[in-house]
Amino acid sequence: MTTPSAPPSPTAATPRPGTTSETALFGAGCFWGVEAAFRQVPGVLATRVGYAGGASEHPTYEQVCSDRTGHAEVVEATFDPSRVSYEQLLTVFWENHDPTTRNRQGPDVGTQYRSVVFYASPAQLAAATTARDVLQASGRFRKPVVTEIEPAPSFHAAEEYHQRYLEKRGQASCHIG
Repeated sequence: MTTPSAPPSPTAATPRPGTTSETALFGAGCFWGVEAAFRQVPGVLATRVGYAGGASEHPTYEQVCSDRTGHAEVVEATFDPSRVSYEQLLTVFWENHDPTTRNRQGPDVGTQYRSVVFYASPAQLAAATTARDVLQASGRFRKPVVTEIEPAPSFHAAEEYHQRYLEKRGQASCHIG
């Protein structure tokens, strides 16, 4: 699905040899808390935070934070589909941010914090679209779900100090409320 702009983070888990894996790419606001949520899911083999969906070929955190590159902060989750389904990952995605706010999550504002699913296959597109439509019809939110669903672009790994950021600091979450 993606072509990393840098070698895998030395802190990222490597899937076991012989393990079948797939990759999912989600943007749900600040990537630190989103990564922490996905790391807790049994069957998620590895996570990396990074940038996707923008114009710069080698974005940096400072450039993405300027809100001028078009990139979203994203989490790349490598998972074993025999242990966790893509639909289950979508549930984690929906539960860990507000999909009704455009370009904002809590105090973070800008296109880099948009709600987006970048799909890697027709099956992921169908699952994401169905999940979004079911969520919208559920009445859980008074406002419309504004999550974008787009083809997966190139993934650019964030700087090493962002990888497993909360874990390195002994924090489980950074979500407010």
